Amino acid sequence: MSTLDAATLDDLRDALAEVEDKKPTQRLMAVINYLEEDDATMAEVAERYGYTGPWLSRWVGRLDRLADEPVEQVVYDDPREGRPSELSDEQHDQFVEVLHDSPEEVGLDAPAWSVPLARHYLSEEFDVEYCERHVRRLMSEAGLSWKTARPEFYKSDERAQEAWQEGFKKSATTWTTNTRS
Repeated sequence: MSTLDAATLDDLRDALAEVEDKKPTQRLMAVINYLEEDDATMAEVAERYGYTGPWLSRWVGRLDRLADEPVEQVVYDDPREGRPSELSDEQHDQFVEVLHDSPEEVGLDAPAWSVPLARHYLSEEFDVEYCERHVRRLMSEAGLSWKTARPEFYKSDERAQEAWQEGFKKSATTWTTNTRS
C-alpha cells in the first residue's frame, strides 16, 4: 500500500485549490480519495477516474514530492514538443498567405483551393509531402472552411441558364417546378 512519506493530505488539498486544469485535478482527487478511504484498493479508486492501479501508484509517489517542490513541477506534465514540422515558420506563413488568395494567383488552374491542390502546392513549392488529413488540418488552422461546390454548367449559354431558372419558383419551404405557362 502506497502512502505519503513527506507530503500530507493538507498539502494535497492546498495543491488542489491551486490547480485549474482537468488532469492535475483528477490526479490530486484520485490520490486524496485513495488516502482517505481505508478499505479501497488503488485499482478501485483509479478505475473511478478511468485509470489503472499502477497509474495511481506512480502519482502517489510523485505527489509525495509536494513537501519539497512547487506544485507546478509536481502536478503538471512537462510540455511535449512532438514531431518537428517539415515546414519552417516562414514557409508555413507563406502557405497560409497563399491559401487566402486564389490558386490562379500562384499559377494553378483552379478556381478554389482543395486538399489535393494544397498538397500539390506544398509538394511543388516546398518539397514537403503531407497526408490529406494533415493538409486539411493546416487549411482549417489557416481559417479556411469546407464549402460544397454548387457550380453552374459553364458551357451552357446564358439564355439556357435563364430559361432553366425561370422554370423554378421559390415557395416558403421548397423549390418547385413552375407549371404555369
